[in-house]
Amino acid sequence: MYTKPILLAGYLQTTALTVFVLNVTLEISLWEEERYTDGSKWKFLEHKGPVFAPPYEPLPSNVKFYYDGKHMKLSPQAEEVATFFAKMLDHEYTTKEVFRNNFFKDWKKEMTPEEKSKITNLSKCDFTEMSEYFKAQTEARKQMSKEEKQKIKEENERIVQEYGFCVMDNHKERIANFRIEPPGLFRGRGDHPKMGMLKRRIRPEDVIINCSKDSKHPKPPPGTKWKEVRHDNKVTWLVSWTENIQGSIKYIMLNPSSRIKGEKDWQKYETARRLKKCVDQIRAQYRDDWKSKEMRIRQRAVALYFIDKLALRAGNEKEEGETADTVGCCSLRVEHIKLYPELNGQEFVVEFDFLGKDSIRYYNTIPVEKRVFKNLQLFLENKQPEDDLFDRLNTSILNKHLQELMDGLTAKVFRTYNASITLQQQLKELTSEDNTPAKILSYNRANRAVAILCNHQRAPPKTFEKSMQNLQSKIDAKKDQLADARRELKSAKADAKVRKDEKTKKAVETKKKAVQRIEEQLMKLEVQATDREENKQIALGTSKLNYLDPRITVAWCKKWNVTIEKIYNKTQREKFAWAIDMADKDFEF
Repeated sequence: MYTKPILLAGYLQTTALTVFVLNVTLEISLWEEERYTDGSKWKFLEHKGPVFAPPYEPLPSNVKFYYDGKHMKLSPQAEEVATFFAKMLDHEYTTKEVFRNNFFKDWKKEMTPEEKSKITNLSKCDFTEMSEYFKAQTEARKQMSKEEKQKIKEENERIVQEYGFCVMDNHKERIANFRIEPPGLFRGRGDHPKMGMLKRRIRPEDVIINCSKDSKHPKPPPGTKWKEVRHDNKVTWLVSWTENIQGSIKYIMLNPSSRIKGEKDWQKYETARRLKKCVDQIRAQYRDDWKSKEMRIRQRAVALYFIDKLALRAGNEKEEGETADTVGCCSLRVEHIKLYPELNGQEFVVEFDFLGKDSIRYYNTIPVEKRVFKNLQLFLENKQPEDDLFDRLNTSILNKHLQELMDGLTAKVFRTYNASITLQQQLKELTSEDNTPAKILSYNRANRAVAILCNHQRAPPKTFEKSMQNLQSKIDAKKDQLADARRELKSAKADAKVRKDEKTKKAVETKKKAVQRIEEQLMKLEVQATDREENKQIALGTSKLNYLDPRITVAWCKKWNVTIEKIYNKTQREKFAWAIDMADKDFEF
């Protein structure tokens, strides 16, 4: 293996060679190797398969379940499902009617006939001892000795070394999620109608293995067998199975830092950058189309305006089998919007209110251009609340049109483009020559602007109020410490005026530095409090991982001398290794 500098200015293709656009020194054996032209992702793939969740361990005999005030011994299957609820007993979820009803319905399926006949009311179930037992276990783990923690760490590392890597075309690649999720209760996001349902245990008989014919195939646990072993080199997943809640297929894939994942990421953001070159022309066209004589073209143009302006999803993101009434732009119904010729001093206002992806509510009121407003009035004529707003449009029609405007263009590309360009613009506006905590606050505020645009919401963390109180206590204590330090400095200055010797001068300088240090510590805590409060109901992670070109962040860090570790955690740094190597401080999206 050897390295040499390579400088490329686009996607370079020579016969079967495709090289990543990089302007850094890279391992040539990895990046400058053959790429397949027949749709293949690999020729050789070998791995050890998944790590399954450990079997259920019954509760100790002294941990009891009570029904209607009386102790009741549960069967192993029923007890295991009961522990899932007990572990969440202090969580808000277990107070929600939908969660409780779904849980009780699925729990009864795991009960014996005798248990079913006795346990008829969830409100009469007492999971307290179970809950306390698991809390004690959590506390015991925290109190483990260094030696005990080290032993667990070593065992986890052994499992990672055995199962956490695969060999793909002569390269040892890290696997992302080689552990199959244990059984539990489905939470979902937002007000998901299936929250509380039982996520069943995945067994070898549920699992499809994907590897090359000439590899050493993974062995299933003793006494079991795989559902199937296939050799499909047109896909990059290693293991798949179907989960029971949504009926969706789950995969074990390569780590985001792998060569294949890095290329895919880079291509996604390059496609969004290509949109930058023609977005003005596309916007001019859909504005002209608002005046079209054809209703289908007007509807398509207004929908595209919303996708562009509001970063709305197209509307085809519903999981297979999902029953929640979730919609996107193309599937909006009359009941999801209201029109106001004037509202709060603004003209031509549209109010949106609907459930988006993952049952997250989208609520927004925005002023729109007069012609958009007039078109919406036209689209609503003679329609009932349950009728489609865009009855001449669907996602297939829209995507076909977008492909005609630019190769590779989809509604998601608009979302990626608008998210990335918003981050870049916000960073330019918000960042100033200041200390590092203030710069990080500016970055998070820019990221929040994107998260708000993309409607990436979250419920406030359960511990939010308590953590804010703890932080405020630290701030108050630091203010007291600063007041003491300033008094000491004042006293030292007064002493120096009288004595005028070297010792008192040094004392003044020492006290000055102490005041400066405490001021910096106080400001860091106050910035942290501001950041945490503003971030209470906004999820920054989704946009950071999926919609923001990481080169914008890397360039910002280099320009403002902020270490990348302050913005990206270890997992994110691995995922965006290509961007960290590629982008310089002058990178422009």
